[in-house]
Amino acid sequence: MKDNFLKNKDIAIVAYAETPLERRSGKSAFDFACAVATELYEKTGLAPKDIDGLGLIGPLSEAGNPFWSNFAADYFGITPRWLQTTDIGGCSATGNVARAAAAIQAGMCETVMLVGADTPSTINRAHYGGYRGEFWEPTGLPGPPGMFGLLMNRYIAQYDLKFEALGKLAATQRAGAVLNPNAYEKNRTPITVEDYLKSRLVASPLRLLDSVMYCDGGNGLIVTTTERARKMGVKRPVFPVAYSEITNFNGREMTPDITETGFSVVGPEALKKAGMSAADIKMLHPYDDFLIAEMLQLEQIGFCGRGEGSQFLLATDVSFKGRLPINTGGGQISAGQPGLAGGGLNLTEAVRQLMGEAGERQVAGAGNAMVTGIGVIPYARNWGSSSVLILET
Repeated sequence: MKDNFLKNKDIAIVAYAETPLERRSGKSAFDFACAVATELYEKTGLAPKDIDGLGLIGPLSEAGNPFWSNFAADYFGITPRWLQTTDIGGCSATGNVARAAAAIQAGMCETVMLVGADTPSTINRAHYGGYRGEFWEPTGLPGPPGMFGLLMNRYIAQYDLKFEALGKLAATQRAGAVLNPNAYEKNRTPITVEDYLKSRLVASPLRLLDSVMYCDGGNGLIVTTTERARKMGVKRPVFPVAYSEITNFNGREMTPDITETGFSVVGPEALKKAGMSAADIKMLHPYDDFLIAEMLQLEQIGFCGRGEGSQFLLATDVSFKGRLPINTGGGQISAGQPGLAGGGLNLTEAVRQLMGEAGERQVAGAGNAMVTGIGVIPYARNWGSSSVLILET
C-alpha cells in the first residue's frame, strides 16, 4: 500500500464500540465480539443486512480455529461480500482500516464492520515461538518481557535511557486510565514516577510497570463511504488519510540492530502521504505493549532524534491537556491489553477523541491523530510488523 489511496477522504469511520476490559472473564471471544457488534448496530441504526463487509482480528483465544471469521459472521447475522481476518498482531486493527478502505474503493463492499475481540487471560492458545527458537525455551526467556528486556539493554548500550522519563509516561497514561470507565477496574488507581521506579524487575532492566497486562475484551468500528456517512447523518465522521505498514523489517539481516524498527520506514512515509511533519500531529496513540516501544516510536517516526526519547518525554506534556497527548485512555499499559484486540484499544480511543466523546479526558481542538501498531515478537530481533495510521476530522 505504497500509494496514498486515502488522500481524497472518500472513506469515513462513522462509529466505534468498546467493551469494558475484564480479567479472567470466563467469556469467549465470541461473547465480546457480539457485544461490540451489538453496540455498533445500536449506535448507527444499521441492521445486519446493511453490513456487506467484515474485517476481523484472529484472537489468541481462538488460535487454530480455521472457521473463526465464518462463525463470527454467523453470530453477527452478516452475509459479507468481503471477508478479512488479519494476523499481523497489534498492527491488525489499523491494518484492517486500510484493508476495508481498499475493499470499499475496489467495489467489493460498501459498509464494513471491523471487530477485534480476545480472551487471553481466560484462555490463551498461542505459543511464543519464532526465529532462533532453539534458544527460546531452554534459557527460560519469559516471553515478550524477556525480549523487551534484551531490547532495553541494547538501547542502554547505545543511548542515554532515563528511567524517570519512562516513569513519567507510565504515570501519565495511568492518569488517563483513571478517567476511562472501560479500563480494567484494578488499573484505575493513580501511580507516580516513584511507584514506577520502585516496581519490581521482571526482565532486567524491564520493570513490572513497564509491562502490559493481559485481559479480556473487544472493540470495533464501522467504515463506509463518505457519501453514505452523509446520508446516515453522521455529525462528525473520522477520515483515515494516510497509512503505511511493513513486516519482517531487516529480515535479511542475521544480526540486526534490535533497536532499529520498521517505524523508521512507515512513520516518515505516513507523514509524507498526509502532507505533515511529526510536529503537525495533535495526538499520538502508539502501540504500547512496553514503554520502551513507545520511546523507540517517538524517535524513529520523527518526534525527536535517535537517543533523544528520554529528553523529549521529560520536556513534553503528554497528558490530555498537553502539547502531545499520548494514549489518553491509558493505553494498553494501564487500561489493559485484550490480546490481539489490543491494537484496537488505542485506535478506538483516537476515534473517540476525534468525535469529541472522551468526556473528562477530552483533548481540546485535536483535529488529527496518529495511531500505530506493533506485531509479532521474535527472539533476539525487533518486532516483526509496524504500522502507522493517520486520522483527521
